This record gives sequence, C-alpha cells and structure tokens, in this order.
Amino acid sequence: MENQDYKNTALRALKNRWAPAVLASIVMILITSAIVGATDYKLFTQPLGMPAPFNPKGSLLRTIIFMFVFAPLTIGFANAFKEFVNNADDNVLRNVFRIGFAKWLHNVWTYFLMSLFITLWMFLLIIPGLIKIFSYAMTPFIVVDHPELSANECIDLSRKMMKGRKFDLFYLCLSFIGWFILCIFSLGIGFFWLYPYMEASIVAFYNDVKAPYEPTPEEPAPAPVPSAPESYQPQSE
Repeated sequence: MENQDYKNTALRALKNRWAPAVLASIVMILITSAIVGATDYKLFTQPLGMPAPFNPKGSLLRTIIFMFVFAPLTIGFANAFKEFVNNADDNVLRNVFRIGFAKWLHNVWTYFLMSLFITLWMFLLIIPGLIKIFSYAMTPFIVVDHPELSANECIDLSRKMMKGRKFDLFYLCLSFIGWFILCIFSLGIGFFWLYPYMEASIVAFYNDVKAPYEPTPEEPAPAPVPSAPESYQPQSE
C-alpha cells in the first residue's frame, strides 16, 4: 500500500465522524500540556500515539508523571483510533482511558522499556535513536492486541514488523508536513484536526504491516465421505 492509501483509509473513517476524534485530540493535547508543558518538543513534533524518549532535562517528578499517566494515555490514544478505524467505534475519548488503563502496569512497563531503549540509543547518536522510534512505533498497538506477550516481546515484534518499513512510516509522517505548517499558522488550532488524521493513517499503516504476522484461519477439515453400507452376507453354518 502507498501513503495515499493509508490517508484515504483515514479519511473514509473520519468522514462525518470528526467530532469524537477531534474531542479526544483536544483532551489529549490539554493533558499533555499539563504534564510536560505547552512548549515541550513532544507536543508538536510527532503524533500523540507515537513512542517518545525520556526528556533528560525534565525533573524526576515530571518523568514519573510522564510514565505513569502519559504512557498509558499514549497507548490508549493509539488503540482508541484503532477501534475507531477498524470497528467504527465512536467512543474515542472513553476508549483512550478504558484501553490505556485496562492493563495499566503492563502498559506502563512496556512504554518504560521502549522509551528507555530509545533514550539509550539517543545517547549514542541522534540518528540511531530516531530510527528506533520508528522501529518500536507499533509497540503501543501490539501491547493491546497481544496482552499475552511480555514487554520485550512486544517491542521485538514491533521491530520485526518494521524491518524494511521504517522509512515508509517516516515518509508517511513527513507527508503531513504541509498540514503541520498550516496548523502553526492557525495558532495551533489546526492540530486538533491534524492529529486524528495522522493517527488514523498510522492505524491503517499498522493494519498493513501486521498482516504477515497475523495467524491465518485454519481451513476446516473436509467432512469424511460416508462409506457405502456393506451388503448383508449370511454366514454359512
């Protein structure tokens, strides 16, 4: 699939259903602003459902709040849009909290490891860290779709899904740069509509990359052909 295919899927899902998606984005942006500050780089440089490294300049309290509140909300936001796109579930805002905090400890631990790995790569070089952001980008979806997997297994599965597809996701995000600039000139109001558009497109991308890793339904075994009844042969005495 091409970028336009992902975007078209997102637009079809959002058609006549923008209101719940925009409302969820507004609430997420307000919560994010309260947690990390309105000028923090995470707020305006990536989709709300994408993984992020730790902020080494942030205080310990901010880091703790970021992990225990923002992390499950990020996972909930990504998967709420997955339900919105795949199952036409308009309860986006409710699903952000329901999904994000349903398995709260597992979600927090998975997001913590993911952010830790990205941060460690960032300490080496910026480029490898950015690559890992895209390599681990499917983890928020996987941790919900496969609750039986450990945190490391979720991250590893994302890495496998994104093998050879990292630039595709980067290019998809980059294709929104024009809208991003327009949102800045709208004093940030346009982000309320851009984030749903981007997140729904990323869901379509996830549906594409996960397909080879989904178990194929087994074909039912053919029904046994009944054998013809044997004719009665009287036994001779």
